[in-house]
Amino acid sequence: MATFSKVVFSGGTSGADILVAATATAGTLIHTAHATALDEVWLWAQNNHTADVVLTIELGGVSSPKDLVIQTIPTKSGLVSVIPGICLTGSLVVRAFAATANVISIAGYVNRIT
Repeated sequence: MATFSKVVFSGGTSGADILVAATATAGTLIHTAHATALDEVWLWAQNNHTADVVLTIELGGVSSPKDLVIQTIPTKSGLVSVIPGICLTGSLVVRAFAATANVISIAGYVNRIT
């Protein structure tokens, strides 16, 4: 029988939001998936800038379109769903970069399934 454990992103500290500093690949580290367990990634973004900002999430690679999720995060919109429970394993790395540095923050968690 599968066991689910909620864990914080490995790229952050204590579950606090992660500020996206990168403006190009390789993006700011969000999470590294477990080597053998299945990590179900849930990610929301917020934009505190005065304009809309394009956010790119790299899911285990940098090939377009298979590894990239690109979404415009509206200004002052609160938390916007970006990754709705996508499952990763094999130590794949989730990174993020934005068109403007240090205005997008990432919140979320991982359901680790073993």
